[in-house]
Amino acid sequence: MSLTLERALQICHRGIAHARERNMKPVAIAVLDIRAAVRSVLVEDGCSIRRAEIAIAKANAVLATGESTRSLSTKPPHFLAGIAHVVGGMVPTAGGLIILDDQGNMLGAIGVSGEASDIDEQIAMAGTRI
Repeated sequence: MSLTLERALQICHRGIAHARERNMKPVAIAVLDIRAAVRSVLVEDGCSIRRAEIAIAKANAVLATGESTRSLSTKPPHFLAGIAHVVGGMVPTAGGLIILDDQGNMLGAIGVSGEASDIDEQIAMAGTRI
């Protein structure tokens, strides 16, 4: 199974619906496929600037390492600096998660930005829930 445009948009819409139901700050949600190609990015009205780029960078960090950005945030700074040097734009704070298919295969990653990192992660989890 691949990460289709339709599925990527559904993930973004579920995340935004979760945020709106809980009256959270406006967010940006990015979904990248396994090749790190951007499949969808949605930015809510009123979202602060550059949030889409941060969401993409969170998803990129997940794909580069195979770990959630929460896990990456616990790594030593020299490790993160080395990965960032090789990979490029990545943000290792909570809000980036792996997207798996029903068999547990990695399809891509989601990144969320706009709220506190812990809340970004909750939104990402809601988006990827099937």
